[in-house]
Amino acid sequence: MRLWKKFKNSYALYSFLRDPVAMGSFIILSVLALSAFGAPIIAPHNPYDTTTINIMDAELPPVWQEDADPSFLLGTDAQGRDMLSTMLYGMRVSLVIGIGATMLQAIIGIILGLISGYRGGKIDSFLMRMADVQLSFSTLMVAIFLSAIFQALFGVAAFERLAIPFLVLVIGIAEWPQYARTVRASVLAEKKKEYVEAARVIGLPSRRIMWRHILPNTLSPILVLSTVQVAHAILSEAALSFLGLGMPITKPSLGSLINSGFDYIFSGSWWITLFPGFLLVLLILVINLLGDFVQDVLNPKLYKG
Repeated sequence: MRLWKKFKNSYALYSFLRDPVAMGSFIILSVLALSAFGAPIIAPHNPYDTTTINIMDAELPPVWQEDADPSFLLGTDAQGRDMLSTMLYGMRVSLVIGIGATMLQAIIGIILGLISGYRGGKIDSFLMRMADVQLSFSTLMVAIFLSAIFQALFGVAAFERLAIPFLVLVIGIAEWPQYARTVRASVLAEKKKEYVEAARVIGLPSRRIMWRHILPNTLSPILVLSTVQVAHAILSEAALSFLGLGMPITKPSLGSLINSGFDYIFSGSWWITLFPGFLLVLLILVINLLGDFVQDVLNPKLYKG
């Protein structure tokens, strides 16, 4: 109850209720997320169940066009799968990978950023040079390298089975320097303050000072960065899947759906690519708009309210 009262009287809720863009983005994101994770319940068809898929239903148009089938609201893809159901399942995969990769980035980046900023010296130099080396490789390059090694060791079938944890690992490893640099900058500013000096004077161990005192005061930039990184991770997964390095067509994400329909866009089956593409853009847009709101709230000087 005390936390609820504190939240009810907070500046964040006050700002949120008076920002129609933030409220609209939150509502849309909530609907999309609930639809994605509730796909097994609300989707009209199961795209993973091959016994319910008929190749004769391939490339059926949406219901408002001629030759449409009323049981497929947004039409079907080249495999005969219902587009609406496949998009819901695909969005769930994209969100799981985006959130999972961001959590992995945050864990690695926060730990290394805290150590680097607090310890300083040679440890700081080594970790930041390691981050510079990591930043010189794009997510795509890391994915190609690790994908080739993984498929050579375990085979293509194993890769398709473990595609989701593989992509979480790849994107998480490729993007952790963003968190490390952000946390390090905050730690460098915080460790010079009086409360840290007081903690040292009374003999608190460095680990406790870092995790119990400094880290809570660096959460604002971490929260802002996380909203950006979730959207970036979803886009990275979509790009990798579009290039054939991500999710297999049997377990599609939004990126692999766009890729699978790209060959048919000029043959008249535009909906196979256009609908997943529009859903991906909408998902990224609302996440970024919410990220802008979080940044405004946590940085009152930037708030335009």
